[in-house]
Amino acid sequence: MLGVLGSAHLYIWWRLVRAPGWPAPWFTILTVLVFAMAPTLPLTIFVARRFSREQAKPLLWIAYTWFGCAVYLLLAAAVTHVGALFVSPRVAAEAGLAGVAVAIGYGLVHARTGPVVRRVRVTLDKLPAGANGYTIVQLTDVHIGWTLGSRFAERVVAQVNALAPDLIVLTGDLVDGHVKELAEHVAPLAGLRARDGVFAVTGNHEYYWNVDAWLAHLGSLGVRFLRNERVAIGDAFELAGTDDITSRAMAAGHGEDVTRATAGRRADRPLVLLAHHPSSLPRAVEAGVDLQLSGHTHGGQLLPLGWLARLFEPHVAGLAQFGATQLYVSEGTGFWGPPMRIGTSCEIAHVTLVSGSPTH
Repeated sequence: MLGVLGSAHLYIWWRLVRAPGWPAPWFTILTVLVFAMAPTLPLTIFVARRFSREQAKPLLWIAYTWFGCAVYLLLAAAVTHVGALFVSPRVAAEAGLAGVAVAIGYGLVHARTGPVVRRVRVTLDKLPAGANGYTIVQLTDVHIGWTLGSRFAERVVAQVNALAPDLIVLTGDLVDGHVKELAEHVAPLAGLRARDGVFAVTGNHEYYWNVDAWLAHLGSLGVRFLRNERVAIGDAFELAGTDDITSRAMAAGHGEDVTRATAGRRADRPLVLLAHHPSSLPRAVEAGVDLQLSGHTHGGQLLPLGWLARLFEPHVAGLAQFGATQLYVSEGTGFWGPPMRIGTSCEIAHVTLVSGSPTH
């Protein structure tokens, strides 16, 4: 990681600082800026583990914001490298830096505008006529932690409750920090209201911060975790949930088990699976799951990182069909790392189930 980060910053400096030949004192200022900021991301690992949330927050804002900037500075460096074949390196660098400034400014503002409600219509052929129009609100990747706190949680809860859903599901990565520091910030989640309750599964981030403590605490707020188990949602459908796909190596007694979660399901009712990673899909297809709800990818969060995510996940954002199984991947309710969204949005998924035959 250090090698990649170091090489990336060296390339940024070469194409956007050295090649344009900025006059003094700008050359020195830009050189110091690039190389002083280069180690900030790995330093966050040290800072986050050893300082309180309030102590670490300013440093993490700087480091994560710079990481987002560095993504686009690297892209600008590559584009201006080619552009310098047609115009002077100075003109190419000026255009590249202007583009980066616009993208970062937009990304910062867009992320802070909060979640949009994304309405999704899913047709299930086994859904009883009486359950036609059943609504599920999905929250995922909320990432309450160093950058997002109680005010964001309160806003999300108000938006969700205004939708008056039949069911609320949380598909992992709710928190980034220990219970003792974030208890007050997740407290608004106790206000989530849905006729058939609030269900959840773990994501990979819960396992970084004592997952069992979080399961107990969130349970006290009225959130029921499905750990490789299944429940009937009235006579409408069956809801299953699995531990995160990475959890077996991270906590004793944890591990994804789609087979166990779906065992004994009713063949005449739809089966909806909550699984944080879209990569759980092959097991879901094999188990005959009708709809899998996932998150994890953030849709890439920063364009074009979503293109890279497609190398590792079966689907990155939105609704897709895989045989008899439909998969919806939310772009995430909050954000992680850079406090910005470019080419994606923070979202609250409002899923409406409809009786009928899905289009394959």
